[in-house]
Amino acid sequence: MIIALRYVGIDISKKHLDIFDEADGVPRRIANAAQAITQQVSRWQCDALVVFEATGIYDLALREALRQAGIQFARINPARARDFARASGLLAKTDPIDARMLAAFARAMQPAPEQVADPARGALARLAKRRDQLVLMRAQEKNRRSEADDRAMAERIGRLIEVLDSEIAEIEADISALIKAEAQIADDAKLMRSLPGVGPVACMQLIAQMPELGRVGPKQLAALAGLAPFNVDSGTFRGKRKIAGGRKRVRDALYMAALNAVRRADPFKAFYARLRQAGKPAKLALVAVARKLLTVLNAMMRDRKPYLQTKPT
Repeated sequence: MIIALRYVGIDISKKHLDIFDEADGVPRRIANAAQAITQQVSRWQCDALVVFEATGIYDLALREALRQAGIQFARINPARARDFARASGLLAKTDPIDARMLAAFARAMQPAPEQVADPARGALARLAKRRDQLVLMRAQEKNRRSEADDRAMAERIGRLIEVLDSEIAEIEADISALIKAEAQIADDAKLMRSLPGVGPVACMQLIAQMPELGRVGPKQLAALAGLAPFNVDSGTFRGKRKIAGGRKRVRDALYMAALNAVRRADPFKAFYARLRQAGKPAKLALVAVARKLLTVLNAMMRDRKPYLQTKPT
C-alpha cells in the first residue's frame, strides 16, 4: 500500500508562522518559537512534505524541529514561489495566502527534499560567511582611509583595519582547525587543493556550500553553481546564452579559481587562450574555465583521486 504525501506550506516571518496543511485545509498561525513549532510538528507524520521559502535565520527553529521529527522539507527560492503564484493566478499576497500557495507549489512541483545537514559543514559555512563579511568591511574601510583628507581620521580608520585584520586571522585559524579536525573534510580539502587554481578560500567555500560535489552529474552541478548557460531563443530568434541563478558565493569562488588557473596551469591556460582566439570575451572565457574546473572537481570527488589522475565525464 502506497501512502500519499500530505503537503504543507508555511509562510515564515520573524515572529510567527502561517501554516496551511492540505490534509485539513485549515490555515493556522503559531509563534515562531521552538516550543510552539515542536508541538505543531508533532502532529505531522513522516509522510508529510513541508515547503517554505528560504528566509535566513528565521527558519532555523523550524528546520531543526522537522529534522528531529524525520519529516521531509524543502526550502525554495522566494522568486520561484512568486513566479508560481503569478502563474496560478494568485495575485493577492498575504501570509495565509502565501502558505496556501506554498502547499500548492509542493503538490504541483514536488521539490526535492533538503538533505540532512552535516554539522561540521554547517559550522564551516557560518565561519566562511563571517569571514566574507569581515573581508568586505575591511575593503570598505581601506577605501575610506584612502579618501580621508585628515590624518587623525586616517589613523582612526587604520586602527579599525588592524582590528579587522586580527578578527579575520582568528576566523581563518578556526577554519583551518575545523578542516583538520574532521577527517572527511580534511580529505576533501586535500583532493580539491590538488587542482590548480583552487586555493584555501575557494576550497573552503566549495566544501561548505557544494555538498553535491561528486554525487550528481556535471550539468546539474553547473546549474547549482550558476555556471550553466541557458538558451534565450524564440521562433527564429537566437539570443545569447546566459548564466543565471545558482549559488553566487560558489560561482564567485570558482571565478577567482579560474583566474588563478589560467595564469599557472597549462591545460586551463591553453583552454582559455583557445576561447580568446575564437573571439570570446575575456569574462565569458573565464566563466567557461570556471565551469571546466567544476567539472574536473566533480570527477575528482566522485573517483576520490587527485588532479592528473582523473578523467572528467
